[in-house]
Amino acid sequence: MLWKLIRSHLGPYAGAVSAVAVLQLVSTVTSLYLPSLNGQIIDDGVAKGDTDFILRAGAIMLGVSIVNILATVAIARFASATSAGIARDLRREVFHRVGDFSAKELSHFGAPTLISRNTNDVQQVQTVLNMGLMFMASIPVMMIGGIFMALREDLGLSWLVAVAVPLLGVIVGSIVVRMLPWFRKMQDSVDAVNRILREQITGIRVVRAFVREPLEEARFDGANTTYTGTALAVGKLFALVFPLVMLVFNSASVAVLWFGAHRVDSGQMQVGALTAFMTYLMQILMSVMMGVMMSMMIPRAAVSAARISEVLDTESSVHQPAHPTPIPAGRTGVEFADVDFRYPGAEQPVLCGLSFRAEPGQVTAIVGSTGAGKSTLVGLVPRLYDVSGGSLRLGGVDVRDASLEDVWSRIGLVPQKPFLFTGTVASNLRYADPEATDDQLWEALRVAQAEDFVRALDGGLDARIAQGGTNVSGGQRQRLAIARALVRRPDVYLFDDSFSALDVATDARLRAALRPWTADAVVLLVAQRVSTIIGADQIVVLEDGRVVGQGRHEELLETCPTYVEIVESQAVREEAA
Repeated sequence: MLWKLIRSHLGPYAGAVSAVAVLQLVSTVTSLYLPSLNGQIIDDGVAKGDTDFILRAGAIMLGVSIVNILATVAIARFASATSAGIARDLRREVFHRVGDFSAKELSHFGAPTLISRNTNDVQQVQTVLNMGLMFMASIPVMMIGGIFMALREDLGLSWLVAVAVPLLGVIVGSIVVRMLPWFRKMQDSVDAVNRILREQITGIRVVRAFVREPLEEARFDGANTTYTGTALAVGKLFALVFPLVMLVFNSASVAVLWFGAHRVDSGQMQVGALTAFMTYLMQILMSVMMGVMMSMMIPRAAVSAARISEVLDTESSVHQPAHPTPIPAGRTGVEFADVDFRYPGAEQPVLCGLSFRAEPGQVTAIVGSTGAGKSTLVGLVPRLYDVSGGSLRLGGVDVRDASLEDVWSRIGLVPQKPFLFTGTVASNLRYADPEATDDQLWEALRVAQAEDFVRALDGGLDARIAQGGTNVSGGQRQRLAIARALVRRPDVYLFDDSFSALDVATDARLRAALRPWTADAVVLLVAQRVSTIIGADQIVVLEDGRVVGQGRHEELLETCPTYVEIVESQAVREEAA
């Protein structure tokens, strides 16, 4: 999975990878040449006192070393640029894929793991790719070339290579195999830490309001302890590598000196050849160690690659049609025709046999008890989910047959939980229409009853908005979200309980200002307060996902017991207040 993921993204970097391979060959060949040249200097220069040979050979060694250094620097540059570029591409693809997900896929993965996969997992792949590019050619060439050069220096010590290399490979390889099961646990532990930390930060007000800091600390400590334990288990195995590697290295060095000294003493080997042989043996063992170290990094990167690929291979359940039907321009109505909807894995449907039509120029209010399916109904229009049965038509076209961009461009949504982005008031409002002028923004703010408090902010339209709009009140955040939808001037306005944070007077003023603004548009309004919907042109009453009443306020008081119950319950609360 790891190599498949990397290979699929190497295309734009083929030139850099080729350059790295060539430079590695240059670097490796020069590294293999230097010990032999050094041995010749010792045997033919120092031993014979030939100063001219020593200077000539030394100059050659200096030149070869400079070439080696330049090649190594270039390798590092190209490898870093390539790995960073591929990591950038992966993050971009994951981000775009998540942006295409419907609410179903987002719920399946969850925000914490998607964040981990786009940061930590991509980082793991980048690290192993960088290391792989740094040593992809040098390790095998150094190993094979080192063995050849060592045997060329002296065949009598070749058995040391045959013992040391496999021994080092077996020792480190056995440790790597034991690490494999821990890497998946480590990435899952990262997800758990991110999830709990995100919940703690997002829900800090609730935590403090109910004095649950000790509980949250215990939850985080549990996840953190699990992650620490997993990391320690990997670290303990990893800590065994270096002592064992050094044991093999030092044992090989002692063996070379011991047996090589006897061969030098008997005249079967020169001192320079012994020095070169030891250097080659160290290069061989070093390449084996680097290869095994790479293999230690690969399993965790492979786990990360599988997690990234899982996101990239997941198709959204909301599909873009191959041959989309354009939605007719002009007045666009919304029609629910025998719509059923069931959440994935749910035993019971949320909506059953839903049928009604919302006409342009009318306000269609959706009311019902908690859990009746009001927000679900609104979410079906912009295709946050697709209907399970029946059809939902926009301008006479089933939304599943229209392009997603065509559907979205005609909708202005104010969600139940309004969200503002980091930036300014103007940047948040222009999220709906980047070309909107300041006058248009002020007009939308005026209709949304937000003009006064925005003018009072330091900077007005340029006032800073914190992430999520946490530096403004709930009512101000809600009015800014409404203004953002108004800036777009869409064909369909979806207000999902968007007036709940407003007082009754502000609510009334906003609805009065909305009437002329939305005169030619469809307005679907979900509300809890009867006072908000009392003047609607059409009220649809839901109970257990079914339409149990439809008409104007006065008609429903005569024909719909569920609506009468809602009205009476709110009247009782108002009297009690």
